[in-house]
Amino acid sequence: MQLYHHPFSLDSQKVRLTLEEKGIDYTSHHVNPLTGKNMDAFFFNMNPSAKVPVFQNGSHIIYDTIEIIQYIERIAEKVSSGGNNLNPSSREVVRWMHKIQEWDAMYLTLFHVPEKYRLYVSKFLRRVIIARMAECPDLAGAYHCKLREAYDIDDKLKNAEVSRRSENHLVRLLDEVELKLGETSYLAGEEFTLADVMLIPVLARIELLNLEEEYINGRPNIADYWVLAKQRPSYKKVIGKYFDGWRRRKTLLKTWCFIRIRSMLRKF
Repeated sequence: MQLYHHPFSLDSQKVRLTLEEKGIDYTSHHVNPLTGKNMDAFFFNMNPSAKVPVFQNGSHIIYDTIEIIQYIERIAEKVSSGGNNLNPSSREVVRWMHKIQEWDAMYLTLFHVPEKYRLYVSKFLRRVIIARMAECPDLAGAYHCKLREAYDIDDKLKNAEVSRRSENHLVRLLDEVELKLGETSYLAGEEFTLADVMLIPVLARIELLNLEEEYINGRPNIADYWVLAKQRPSYKKVIGKYFDGWRRRKTLLKTWCFIRIRSMLRKF
């Protein structure tokens, strides 16, 4: 089993947490969207949306996050039960999974990136798309769609209302989570489930953006839950080691330097 992902990708974290919690072995392939690796023909052929993660098991390829997670769950249940008595997640767990997935972290994240860096990366990625379009004429139509999407995202980031809608959606979600965690230890009951796997990366993204005072600390049930969640071995392996202190700065600096170097080389 192969997983194409990036450590800072929200959906990649959800899938990797599932793999760790279920004890499933896999081969890891880093695909960094900030350096345009998701636009390389090999990856783009697998997933024309150019988004990570992508999960491959033999000839079977999945790139919808919830579908990947449920597929992993079926594999884990099949292994543990010897192929019988499969017990998929309850309706409550699945309901929470879809509710959390409905919130798109992209705009909240990009609005908190300094504009000069955001514009630099955006221009770099558009150049990558145009270059790949010329290299792979058979994929030119799909690449053209990605180019239009890139321009559309840039336009939306000029509209403050887009950011407000993203923030309001997050607030509604967290308020509902706060009420639920006042009744149960975990999001879908007294046991850790895939619903929690979906929630943890959202809280991690909030912390990465230094917004925990606004979104987490004022919600005591979520704050207590978050302390416990960060003690799980899966969190420490998938998120903690990249987000803690110098490791976060090192990863971001490495990405930024890579982009700068590639841009400079293109000028010669």
